[in-house]
Amino acid sequence: MKYPVYERFYTWQGEGVHLGRAAYFIRLYGCPQACPWCDSAGTWHRDYRPDGVTLMGADELAEVVRAESPDGAVVVVTGGEPILFDLNPLTDALHALGRRVHIETSGIAPLRGELDWVTLSPKPFGQPPLPEVVALADEVKIIVHDPGDIQAGLDTLTGLREDAVIWLHPEWSKARERDLSVLNAITQAVKENPRLRAGYQMHKLYRADDLDAHSDKRLIPLGGNAALGY
Repeated sequence: MKYPVYERFYTWQGEGVHLGRAAYFIRLYGCPQACPWCDSAGTWHRDYRPDGVTLMGADELAEVVRAESPDGAVVVVTGGEPILFDLNPLTDALHALGRRVHIETSGIAPLRGELDWVTLSPKPFGQPPLPEVVALADEVKIIVHDPGDIQAGLDTLTGLREDAVIWLHPEWSKARERDLSVLNAITQAVKENPRLRAGYQMHKLYRADDLDAHSDKRLIPLGGNAALGY
């Protein structure tokens, strides 16, 4: 099987439980959610599809991971929406290297592959996650563009394990605005429900991904909408 690789790069995980951990990212092309604030619109927006989307087999990707990152670095399969693909060949090849494999997904299809860590990022305004994927999640990342997104995201999590961590992440443009409504809403939600955690996209402050030659450095507007910009 060949996977459509939008970009791949070695950096560190900037979010969630594994914040700060060395990680090799494989970002696959294709996603039906079309989030209006998507920070990876090049993975699905027709106006920003790069020339360099490469079809790569599982063994080929595993060899790239081996060559471009040291033992001990986890592999994060993201997108786009990686759950659209049968990841069994890829996870088998990466496990043969001794790597742990994580996935970042909105959970809209059955999960195919042996994953060591599942990060679920539900999109309640689009296709909600399948209950079977919610049950597999190790952590949840709710993106908060508007205060109402908090409860909307929580409402998709029926069947979530008690030990799964729930993060509230301000959407990146909101995280930098002087309007503190989103940040204040996250703070209040965490104070009211101690199971919730306030999150942030730390790698963007460092611009860590830009240091790898393979990362996509084009200034693609959020959601592919030039009116939003960055």
